[in-house]
Amino acid sequence: MSRSHIKQTYRLDLELTRKIADLSRQRGLSQTEVVEAALRSFFKPDQEERIEALLSRRLDRVGRQLDRLEWHGEMLGEALALFVRHWLTSTPPLPDEALAAAQASGKRRWEGFVDALSRRMEVGPKLAAELMRDVGDTDRSG
Repeated sequence: MSRSHIKQTYRLDLELTRKIADLSRQRGLSQTEVVEAALRSFFKPDQEERIEALLSRRLDRVGRQLDRLEWHGEMLGEALALFVRHWLTSTPPLPDEALAAAQASGKRRWEGFVDALSRRMEVGPKLAAELMRDVGDTDRSG
């Protein structure tokens, strides 16, 4: 069964032309056969399947990352709620005469906290990493 061919003329990059010639010599094929095989491969429908599989893997990875972000957000909310509950139940209200001094001290402590938080967010270890390390240490020691 003979295939009909149509003569076409195209301009190709010099390096690409060399690669076609090298491959045709290595495989014992004509340069036309090499170019036809490359074009068939390019137009194959499985190219779409490969792209779909690649996108699917990427979306799965993004989904897992979103799940982790959700978990970290929930953990942060729970940690904050536990802290506030503990603080409210264990800290007695201040008498009026101590309020001004406590507010001044609180302002200084707040500013120190914000500075420490800023440094930690820029370069320091994150809470989640510390928790995972602590959990790993507990698993190994127990």
